[in-house]
Amino acid sequence: MKKIILVGCAILLVGCNNTSTKKKETTQEVITANNLRLVNNETEQKVAVYFGDDLFTEYLYVEDYYKPVLYPLITTSGKKLTRGYPIEPQPGERVDHPHHVGLWLNFGDVNGYDFWNNSDAIPLEKKGGYGTVFHKSLTIDENLGDLIAVSEWKAPDGTILIEETTRFQFSQIGNNRIIDRTSTLKAMDEVYLNDNKEGFLGIRVARALELPSDKAEIFTDANGIASTVKVLNNEGVSGNYLSSEGIEGGAVWGTQARWMTLSGVMDEEPVAITIYDHVDNVGYPTYWHARGYGLFAANPLGRKIFTNGASELNIALPKGDQITFKYRILIHNGDQQSVEEIESFANFLK
Repeated sequence: MKKIILVGCAILLVGCNNTSTKKKETTQEVITANNLRLVNNETEQKVAVYFGDDLFTEYLYVEDYYKPVLYPLITTSGKKLTRGYPIEPQPGERVDHPHHVGLWLNFGDVNGYDFWNNSDAIPLEKKGGYGTVFHKSLTIDENLGDLIAVSEWKAPDGTILIEETTRFQFSQIGNNRIIDRTSTLKAMDEVYLNDNKEGFLGIRVARALELPSDKAEIFTDANGIASTVKVLNNEGVSGNYLSSEGIEGGAVWGTQARWMTLSGVMDEEPVAITIYDHVDNVGYPTYWHARGYGLFAANPLGRKIFTNGASELNIALPKGDQITFKYRILIHNGDQQSVEEIESFANFLK
């Protein structure tokens, strides 16, 4: 039985284990009827996701980034909406927060270990406080073209705390590319996800999608480690957040919303990334850890800081129990989307 404890409000969710049969990988390349092509390169430890001959993204399962990531996220017109650093640094972009890599999912407090902030920037003497998500296996569904990835969340001593099974479903409708991510976290030991602002589903976006800024800022993580975000030239920087609740700009941080879109202009073309929370997720509608400097994250488990202590959400998973999180990520280009159009893609999740 899993227990989800919400302090400040009353909530108790009880669930039972679900098991599914995993299909063994039998091919390195799968092409589906909707022109989706997935190519697994085991040597380079990545799965490339194409629509026809056009690359959309790659699932990178090398250990360099302390968790598997999707990178880059590319529009139908070929624009990369994710920050290049630390994989492919680009001129003029920020180089803070090296743990912000592409699109990822992890958390800042699992049994006291910080998985979110782990990177090569952490001094060796402090590594004992950080966890790592290791890729374990993957399967490509030959009929649907879905990517099923299994990974292990390990403590510094190698203890497996969580086995994560994630299904990525990729689709394209007009100038909209879609990632539906379903991640099931199974407790391999008794696991506690303790309320923490450092989480949960995150994207680090390209410089053009940042919000213009005229001052340097310092952001401190849950371990008290500070990162300075410097003032840069705002030329070509045009990002703006809009939530399903009508809140805009930097004011979206720490608010709840069913979806959040980040739009801007890149090389004279309107582009946008929208993240949708799923109605079945704990804490729905999620809180947003969305910053003007380019971190775009949905975090249902950071209530304590987002509400100034008025509420707190902690999850306790006994060994063998599991919890599932579902998100949709929409990559758009070609025009400025209306709220009605954004809402239309949320309906796919019902």
